[in-house]
Amino acid sequence: MSLFKKIFSKEKKETLDKGLEKSKTTFLSKMSKAVAGKSKVDDEVLDDLEDVLVSSDVGVATTIKIINRIEERVARDKYLGTAELNEILREEIAALMAETNTGEETDFYVPNNKPHVIMVVGVNGVGKTTTIGKLAHQFKKAGKNVMLGAADTFRAAAIDQLQIWADRTDVPIIKQKMGSDPASVAYDAVQSAVKNNADVVLIDTAGRLHNKVNLMNELSKVKRVMQKVVPDAPHEVLLVLDGSTGQNAFEQAKQFTAATEVTSLAVTKLDGTAKGGVVIGISDQFKIPVKYIGVGEGVEDLQVFNKYEFVDSFFK
Repeated sequence: MSLFKKIFSKEKKETLDKGLEKSKTTFLSKMSKAVAGKSKVDDEVLDDLEDVLVSSDVGVATTIKIINRIEERVARDKYLGTAELNEILREEIAALMAETNTGEETDFYVPNNKPHVIMVVGVNGVGKTTTIGKLAHQFKKAGKNVMLGAADTFRAAAIDQLQIWADRTDVPIIKQKMGSDPASVAYDAVQSAVKNNADVVLIDTAGRLHNKVNLMNELSKVKRVMQKVVPDAPHEVLLVLDGSTGQNAFEQAKQFTAATEVTSLAVTKLDGTAKGGVVIGISDQFKIPVKYIGVGEGVEDLQVFNKYEFVDSFFK
């Protein structure tokens, strides 16, 4: 398929292949058992494939869509050998993900509106603050003037952790003491970004889900206050999800998309898990573009998500 003849960055692709190794090995092992002794894709093979996809955290609804697509291929092509199944899976999953316009970019990029305000949301422990730090590094490396806002004032550790990333990446951080009003910090950060001609400002927010109404109110207030400085802020609401939690990541996505308008996703911790299929299901079910994926602990291991690279690494 021509989609997979794209020239991927060798270094990036090697990192992605390594990061998805557990997911790929587990998936291909299950696939081998599903087609063992079979030469033709029949109903039994499709039933087994359905089980493999669901157990790989692709999710039931998305799995059914994929199986339906393959059934259509079988009906159209009359005879499909099991040897072709992996290639067909790659094609159909990439086509399904293309419907969400997911993962077209290959480089870290922010529009030229200054400052470009990115509000980052997600539950505690998913790698939210680390993702912000890595994004700051990548944007700075791309020549952007970056600023951080420590609006997760609920946890002192969150402010301290963001300060460490600010020091490491040598970017300014706007913060107040623990327990301060998050909206006040966000206001100060955006105001400072305007004053200092920053290209991009990344706003960390509290990640507790104890009460969806409180979360919704808090995030709405942060948005309203930022808009007093930059009327169309935030330009992006990035939801960070922990890919290693599998189906729990779906639940987190449900909670946050109900609480605020999420415009893009980052899926972290894919290197330590066999649950990489969750990226496919989340991108399909929520119709929100997956923009970044974390495939390792290194600062360069946060990658811009490209669906063709991802599917190529997962199924090859």
